[in-house]
Amino acid sequence: MSPADAPTAKIRNLADLTAIKERTQADTALREDGYHVRCTVHMGTCGIASGSRVVLATAMEELAASGRLDIRVTTSGCIGACEHEPEMTVEVLNEEPVLYGYLDADKTRRVFQDHVLGGTVVPEYAVSLGDHVGGVDAQGRQRTPKPDTEKWS
Repeated sequence: MSPADAPTAKIRNLADLTAIKERTQADTALREDGYHVRCTVHMGTCGIASGSRVVLATAMEELAASGRLDIRVTTSGCIGACEHEPEMTVEVLNEEPVLYGYLDADKTRRVFQDHVLGGTVVPEYAVSLGDHVGGVDAQGRQRTPKPDTEKWS
């Protein structure tokens, strides 16, 4: 049950909603004593149709091969960024989450090796930095790269 489902949690104003959000985020956050990296493969209908099963299988293979116990690979439903499918979000403890898009098995391996294991963001596959879809370029401007025609430097 989420905090919003509790009978006493009535949302009366923005402060109530913010408090629920912060409690929920704290409950699901990466922990210093547990997982340090979480990879979430987005498996809504559009993601599955676009190949997210291959992304999930590849991420699981890479995790198994790494032998690391502080990395979690999980799934979620749709995140509302269907135009970038298949997608995976990489969250590293104390860093902004990165949404990667237009993935296939080879791109997923590279993201896993470079970002998840190596700590280096792979900008050419990044669609978003932080909690918003659309991304931020090197100058801090919002933008969305086009698959295979535009790359971030």
